[in-house]
Amino acid sequence: MTTGSDHRFHLSGRSAAPPSGPYTLDIRPESAGWGHSSLRVLPLEPGGAHRFDAGDSEWIVLPLAGACTVTVDGAHFALHGRKSVFASVSDFVYAPRDAAVEVRSASGGRFALAGARCARRLPARYGPAGDVPVELRGAGQCSRQVNNFAAAHVFEADRLIAVEVLTPGGNWSSYPPHKHDESREGQESELEEIYYYEIAPHRGPDGAETPGLGYQRVTPSGNGRGTDVLAEVRGGDAVLIPDGWHGPSMAAPGHDMYYLNVMAGPGADRAWLIRDHPDHAWIRGTWDGTAVDPRLPFYDAGAPRRTAPAGDTGTGGPRAHASAAGEGRQ
Repeated sequence: MTTGSDHRFHLSGRSAAPPSGPYTLDIRPESAGWGHSSLRVLPLEPGGAHRFDAGDSEWIVLPLAGACTVTVDGAHFALHGRKSVFASVSDFVYAPRDAAVEVRSASGGRFALAGARCARRLPARYGPAGDVPVELRGAGQCSRQVNNFAAAHVFEADRLIAVEVLTPGGNWSSYPPHKHDESREGQESELEEIYYYEIAPHRGPDGAETPGLGYQRVTPSGNGRGTDVLAEVRGGDAVLIPDGWHGPSMAAPGHDMYYLNVMAGPGADRAWLIRDHPDHAWIRGTWDGTAVDPRLPFYDAGAPRRTAPAGDTGTGGPRAHASAAGEGRQ
């Protein structure tokens, strides 16, 4: 079993070593040992700026905290951003492959750069926060909120898929465990996936904060590297999932959990089709008639909110699951 001390799949944001460049987290296909998905976390001081070349990847610049201006090949996009990932959805910018990109922040902040190697060069675009569909999934202690800002059916890209998931403290998300590590037409997509976490601290009566934590499980599926992970995750950590049944993502009581999912794969069809673990898929049937956790949603966006049917198993029966829009379930 791989534990949180193993840097093959669990990357700690608490490393004592200073970052080697401008990023506190820098996941590239070469470092991850796969072919497509990337994620960088860029902190900027007030008045700070960072330039990068998109190269052979398409990118989304997503504020985690703070506002910024993004320039793509001379075109300027102002992002209002947000106070934190627990406060609101955010607007974002899509930058195509082979573009010159600059991120500049007058007040400072932290910004996620989610990327995927791709073939097509699409136009640079602004994604308004008000257009982000906010979806409530699961029920009871498996309730979670999903911000589908760059889901395949929501925002056009060549290969990149990205969503945000918020889980109230004490709940499980990414459950039942599921996978997408082989191509099965109409049932499962082959996608590499990155989980990037932020955990809400507990604030005591005196205002003192206690850092939060959560846990992530990945078990071998018989494909790929046989990925096997049980990691204690904290804010700034990431887990790489090249293959395997992933889930649950467990939020410790008193500490809400956020994770950003970044996915891409070799298939020409940009789809997020998953297969539920056959030993645990039955849990969906227990959600019928069970209310969604009343702590949800954390917030709404301008786009209509959707509550997924609790017992919906989508296409392919109980062992393969996708929504009507062709999307997976985190």
